[in-house]
Amino acid sequence: MDKKIIEDSIINVIKTIYDPEIPVNIYELGLIYDIRIDDHSNVDVDMTLTSPNCPVAESLPLEVKNKIELIEGLQKVEINLIFDPPWDKDMMSEEAKFELGFM
Repeated sequence: MDKKIIEDSIINVIKTIYDPEIPVNIYELGLIYDIRIDDHSNVDVDMTLTSPNCPVAESLPLEVKNKIELIEGLQKVEINLIFDPPWDKDMMSEEAKFELGFM
């Protein structure tokens, strides 16, 4: 399967996942730092949280992993939770900033 098609599918799935404290999906919030797909359809996602003490620190990465794994044709899905660089509101998309009244 084409890597761009896989990446688009992953992004579409991630856009269905919301931070419970902010009414914006985690992709538009800028919590997804990188999506890598190898030639064998293994996926690595680097993501962060709005803060290391986020109440969903345990469940949100697992939800991302579980939903991505539902995409047909993928092999292994790994979620890497990272905090460097730390998230801040400048990482949000224009759409998210508008939604939250930052624009």
